[in-house]
Amino acid sequence: MTTTLKTTKPVASRLLSSTRALAASALIVGAPLALSGCGYNEFQTLDEQVNASWSEVLSQYQRRADLIPNIVNTVKGEAGFEQETLTKVVEARAKATSIRVTPELARDPAALQKFQAAQGELSGALSRLLVVSEQYPNLKANQGFQDLRVQLEGTENRITVARNRYIKSVQDYNVLTRRFPTNLTAKMFGYDVKPNFTVQNEATISAPPTVNFDKPAPATPTPAASPASR
Repeated sequence: MTTTLKTTKPVASRLLSSTRALAASALIVGAPLALSGCGYNEFQTLDEQVNASWSEVLSQYQRRADLIPNIVNTVKGEAGFEQETLTKVVEARAKATSIRVTPELARDPAALQKFQAAQGELSGALSRLLVVSEQYPNLKANQGFQDLRVQLEGTENRITVARNRYIKSVQDYNVLTRRFPTNLTAKMFGYDVKPNFTVQNEATISAPPTVNFDKPAPATPTPAASPASR
């Protein structure tokens, strides 16, 4: 009886160790598969895409801000240029660039809305400046100004492309965050829905104002009432 116990105990111990080793191996192999199946890896990919798209948006807005001083200085040389239009561009640029851009800004709906409104206001001020500049032959003939104008228009196009890519990347991320079963992974790892640009509102803010240089028609005097009608 004693001999039998001495023989079976090492065997049982080896079986237990083998079982634990197999369980550990299964856990090591299965964990990545489980994480992949629940969307964890997809969250990593889409989150990086959102960050990259946001960086491109900021880069293009900064490029536009860097162009404005040269445009303003060129327009200043035009005698009689509308001072109010120029002042609004300078003030709008100062307002847009005064907003401190931090990683938290893109995750804060109120801060993102404020940033978007400031950039939209600058777009509107620049649009008005370009409209007004058409009324000045010297500016239209100024090659330096025309080169700056082309650069500005190209930058505005790149801003639109970058912003649309950002909107799409945030949409893809948010769908994954809300969709079952990946919404469970989002809750477990703290992947919250991200705020996004409001395209319709920004289109309204960015719409160039209507500028009419026609002189108003003289007011038609009201005929005096006849004595009979008094």
